[in-house]
Amino acid sequence: MRILRWLSNPKGAALPSAAPARDGLLAGKVVTIVHPAWHSCGSHQVFVSQARAYRSLGATVVSLAVADTPGSVDGSASCKAYFAASGDLEADIRLYAGMPLQKIVNAGFLAALSRWLRGNYAAMRVEIAKLAALPVALASLPRIDLIHCNHFFCMAVATRLRDRAQCPILLDTHDLQARQYALRHRGGLTLPPAASFEDMLKIEIEAMQPADILVHLNDEEAAAFQKLVPEKRHALLYPTVKSAEVGPGGEDFIIIASANHANVLSLVWFLEEVMPLAPGVPVKILGNIDQQMRSHAPSLYRAYAPLFLGRVGDLHAAYGKAAGVLLPATAGHGISIKMIEALSSGAPLIATPLAFRGSGLDAAHLSNVTVAETAAQFAAAMRLVFANRHQRGADRKTSPTRRIYEKQFAFAAYRQALLNIVEQILKV
Repeated sequence: MRILRWLSNPKGAALPSAAPARDGLLAGKVVTIVHPAWHSCGSHQVFVSQARAYRSLGATVVSLAVADTPGSVDGSASCKAYFAASGDLEADIRLYAGMPLQKIVNAGFLAALSRWLRGNYAAMRVEIAKLAALPVALASLPRIDLIHCNHFFCMAVATRLRDRAQCPILLDTHDLQARQYALRHRGGLTLPPAASFEDMLKIEIEAMQPADILVHLNDEEAAAFQKLVPEKRHALLYPTVKSAEVGPGGEDFIIIASANHANVLSLVWFLEEVMPLAPGVPVKILGNIDQQMRSHAPSLYRAYAPLFLGRVGDLHAAYGKAAGVLLPATAGHGISIKMIEALSSGAPLIATPLAFRGSGLDAAHLSNVTVAETAAQFAAAMRLVFANRHQRGADRKTSPTRRIYEKQFAFAAYRQALLNIVEQILKV
């Protein structure tokens, strides 16, 4: 982890210089990004973009990763693994917080554990964040001008920082999480009575109350929260991710999938319903979904084990070498980060309608996209694109999907939209 020298001697010391800025509108400001200690997923790409945007505006950025499992504390094996896997998050200072294992006897945690056994993931995550031990280095920060918090359960940490710093909190909601947790009930075992969507939603809304403004990643999410929390200020901020490599293509189709339940359900549908209808079409499955598939669908995993490549070092390069990108989404809520990456590649896309949720895109009218509503349609599109893979097609750099990425999801658009929001609450 990276802690700059001035932390050990803050008296009279100047703040470290931030990344080179285009205009320095946030020069001299200190922004602390509070986020779950996650990597290899869409949310992590959002955290990376936040840090990059703030630094490009001249701010000094502190990243505080908050673990969501007991015992994952600063210096632990899980902490080291997180930093090893998240080097693309560039901040001036990177810190880690987590709940010490000995706090499992805490009355609040035991009560949350009882609720977790009934599927109340919201209660458990909030309690773990409440019991997180904050790094000592935070006390050496001369000041914090803005806290950019990600996910409602991290607000338990953000509010503790705000008590010291007396600064605004911007909360990035990352979809309505109670919907995601309710989705998990489909594939998990819980004690009766199972936690309801309403139970978890109540916790989620209560946790976000201290925020000064709620920022939403997609239009469906924004509309939902505006109705649920009408008294709060809201802003829509489509996420950005680093552009995938725009390359010449190749022989294989790729599926990008991180380890979450919605991706498992989608991949099970694809392997069971689509792949038997597309014999001879080569597919690679990239990402840490392989572990989830081993436990959730072991026989299906064994049947298609050669397709799973696990986590790869250069995911963006894989897009440039792909014959096409497959987005077989059958479950999930909120905008899909891998969908945005796929747009940026300019490659042919074959997707279910759900893959474009929350984006406001009418993808069916894009010439390099096939929207397939059934397994038969999906497989037919795969066979067609594969058969024509060697034909000279449109330049991927100027493809319709690439143009949409540059207009709506590229870094410059995100940076300006974020600055507009920050200016409201900092009055810079």
